[in-house]
Amino acid sequence: MSELTVNSSKDSVLQLLRDSEAMLEGHFLLSSGRHSDRYFQCAKLLQYPDRTTLALGFLTELIKKDITAGKLAVDAVAGPAMGGIIPAWELGRQLGLRSFFTERNDSGEMVLRRGFEVKRGERILIIEDVITTGKSFGECAAALESPGAKIAAIACIVDRRDDDGTEARWPMYAACKVTAKTWEEASCELCKRGIPAVKPGSRKTV
Repeated sequence: MSELTVNSSKDSVLQLLRDSEAMLEGHFLLSSGRHSDRYFQCAKLLQYPDRTTLALGFLTELIKKDITAGKLAVDAVAGPAMGGIIPAWELGRQLGLRSFFTERNDSGEMVLRRGFEVKRGERILIIEDVITTGKSFGECAAALESPGAKIAAIACIVDRRDDDGTEARWPMYAACKVTAKTWEEASCELCKRGIPAVKPGSRKTV
């Protein structure tokens, strides 16, 4: 299994995940199609309002600091369903901003529904529970940019991206940074050892 590494100032977020049994170990098929030895089921954390408030509080502090310094301007918060719905609501509450979510239509495309609208030039911060490849962020951003909104930044509770030197397209805020191994199916070490993979997520794999 891979080693966990976190920013020391955010260790309490990792503890909240552990306390909520939201950090799973095993052999998992991620929604991106990659395999991993760890899976973060943040829904188990988000079922506790008090823990959710604490976890999102770290993000709020970081974001407010940059807003005050003039480095960031945000008009609203959005999250892709399902994982971004509760984080978007709570972050919006703490920042005092409108929050809403995008979701998939019958064709699987991420869109605005339920009467949600964005104005041209409106600056949106997108938040997700976990980021691995950034696919959901990109799809949510496309749905918001199409009617003219601007993506101000992205945020997540758990940043588990590989440290391959690739930078995010937008400013990135994370409550917790975790290093965990992921593989393409063809090179998955756990598959080679004959350990069955399970798929705990809600989104169909690509």
